[in-house]
Amino acid sequence: MKKIALLIVVLSLLVSMSACSQGTVSKKEKKELHVGIMLSDVGLGDQSFSDAGFAGLEKARDELGIIFDYKELNETGDYAKGLSQLAEEGNEIVIGLGFMVQESIEEVAKKYPKTKFLLIDSVSDLENVYSVTFKEEEGSYLIGLVAGMKTKTNTVGFVGGMDVPLIRKFAAGFMQGVKDANPAANVIIQYAGDFGNAALGEKQATELIAQKADFIYPAAGLTGTGVLKAAQQNKIYSFGVDSDQYFLAEKSVVTSMLKKIDVAIYSAIKEYAENGKFKEKDQVLGLKEDGVGLADLRLVEFTDQEKQLMEDKKNEIRNGNIKVNNDY
Repeated sequence: MKKIALLIVVLSLLVSMSACSQGTVSKKEKKELHVGIMLSDVGLGDQSFSDAGFAGLEKARDELGIIFDYKELNETGDYAKGLSQLAEEGNEIVIGLGFMVQESIEEVAKKYPKTKFLLIDSVSDLENVYSVTFKEEEGSYLIGLVAGMKTKTNTVGFVGGMDVPLIRKFAAGFMQGVKDANPAANVIIQYAGDFGNAALGEKQATELIAQKADFIYPAAGLTGTGVLKAAQQNKIYSFGVDSDQYFLAEKSVVTSMLKKIDVAIYSAIKEYAENGKFKEKDQVLGLKEDGVGLADLRLVEFTDQEKQLMEDKKNEIRNGNIKVNNDY
């Protein structure tokens, strides 16, 4: 009996050790998710698009345990080279930030069919290229409502980085919002032709101010920061874009159109980390999906009636009763 009891104990220990060993191997075999991102043309420090995308990956690193790398245009010389490097380094997901990356990401995606590519701000037909786009026009409509309600000169301005379909979405929504709040208001739209020139942004803003614009909305990356600076210097109001840019001109920026690139990237990575795939090939995020919105309203006082109008318009957009134009 003693021998049988001893044999049972030994067998139990062996089974227990085997289970522990298998558990350890399983834990070791759990692969860390590697993600690479090719930033937009200005790169880190643009206080807008690239910084927001980078922040989304930092959050994914801190909360999900991913490992990420990034490339900037001033380092690689062109987008295709940076994207190729990220794919060659073994990143399971490679992100291209901005519509201007589409041609390059498609070129590289064909060479690396097993790599998943995530394109922000444009859509590709390639099987291994997924996308996230935004209804920028909806967030810009809300900016337009504020400008239309509060302008004293009945003239407001818009500065776009370039005259391209994406930026025209910002301009179109802004114009529609202004006109819905104040049909008599004049909306002046101009394009800088550059997303990376703050001095040019100051010049564009000065021209609009000379035409009596008392609210200016830039969608122009680093060029737009020059717009905010000039607006503050000339004691008029302005709006931030992509992220809350109030800190750039605290006496001028009334609110910012939040294009939640950081949230979109973090959510996409979280979905992939949990499921091993993206559930949708092409995501489109608007007010209803909380992909765009407004930062806090500051500097200007709003009546209860104006606040209620803002809420009513938001709800009408969410439920489809207001269709915001994506061109003008």
